[in-house]
Amino acid sequence: MKKDLHGSRPWTRFVLTLATAVVGGFVFKLLHLPIPWLLGPMIAALIGSNLLQGRYAWPGRIRNGGMIVVGYTIGLAMTSTALREMLHQLPSMLLMTVLLLLFCACMAFVVSKLSDTDYRTALLGSIPGGLTQVVTLAEETEGINLTVVTVTQVIRLMMIIICVPLLVFSPIFDATGNAATDTASAVVRTAAASWSGLWPNGLVFAAVCVVLALLGNKIKFPTAFLLGPAIGTAILQLSSGLHGPALPTALINAAQLAIGTNVGLMLKPGRLTHKVRTFSLAIGSALVLIIGALGLAYLLTKLQSVSAATGLLSLAPGGMDQMGIIAHEIGADLSMVAGYQLFRTFFIFLAVPPLIRLLFRLSDGRAAQRQGSR
Repeated sequence: MKKDLHGSRPWTRFVLTLATAVVGGFVFKLLHLPIPWLLGPMIAALIGSNLLQGRYAWPGRIRNGGMIVVGYTIGLAMTSTALREMLHQLPSMLLMTVLLLLFCACMAFVVSKLSDTDYRTALLGSIPGGLTQVVTLAEETEGINLTVVTVTQVIRLMMIIICVPLLVFSPIFDATGNAATDTASAVVRTAAASWSGLWPNGLVFAAVCVVLALLGNKIKFPTAFLLGPAIGTAILQLSSGLHGPALPTALINAAQLAIGTNVGLMLKPGRLTHKVRTFSLAIGSALVLIIGALGLAYLLTKLQSVSAATGLLSLAPGGMDQMGIIAHEIGADLSMVAGYQLFRTFFIFLAVPPLIRLLFRLSDGRAAQRQGSR
């Protein structure tokens, strides 16, 4: 096995990266910080790779494996109850999602004017999708400052994870919410999952997830290693009657570690030209986004007979898993929260990428026309 430019073999770089990520996860777990096996490895890999440049490596296949696991858990939440709720709420879901995206687009325009960031990077940094999905979309889009997008999305995620629970558990909201439905989110179910429960249905779902992930990647499907397994799991579960087993906590943690480590290695703070300004704008835009979600949640309570807490958790631009756990804890309408979060996730990654590419092409065309007329 050949050595790299720094005199170390690829497997030693991988082992060092894995050890760093595991330590980061355990530290975040001991400190009771949110989603420790995603953010812990991410921060640890970020620090380690910037202190020991060139000594860290993380194979793309491991990251793709983590994406397949996350995609499977999303597909598990696509139950018949959640789909019926999504169909019933479809007009409201579309309206709220479009309003939220327009709000984010306007906010990105302001951020781009207040900083040296181009609008494309600011827009992807402001899209209220999951951290992993948006970073993957940014990777697939040319001309994007990946570090700025990742930093902005990480700060947004951490702000939402901290602020939304404080809001919904505060006296401002009705913490009792609506009566919870019998449907539980995939993440909640994994708490009691065991390895023995994966047999035999788990093998069938695993085969479908891997095949569709590879097939989607081959045909250039957006975020194929995430959406391929998600769509395949949902279809198999609804059409065949097979019950997809909940995944053990250790496997979920391993998937988060695989993804978080990859994101941490992509973060390059040294490439930020204005660090203080970038971090300040990221924190400010996250707070504005939360305020915007509060406003839309209030509008949703006027359109639908839901509690304020259910409305906020349905529209909060955080991960479906975190919002589902909070909804379960306070007795909010879990199927509605899962439905809105799933609809926004699929809308962003099926409709937004082509719209963004069209917007960028039109922008490039206008720029070329202006240059040609000079």
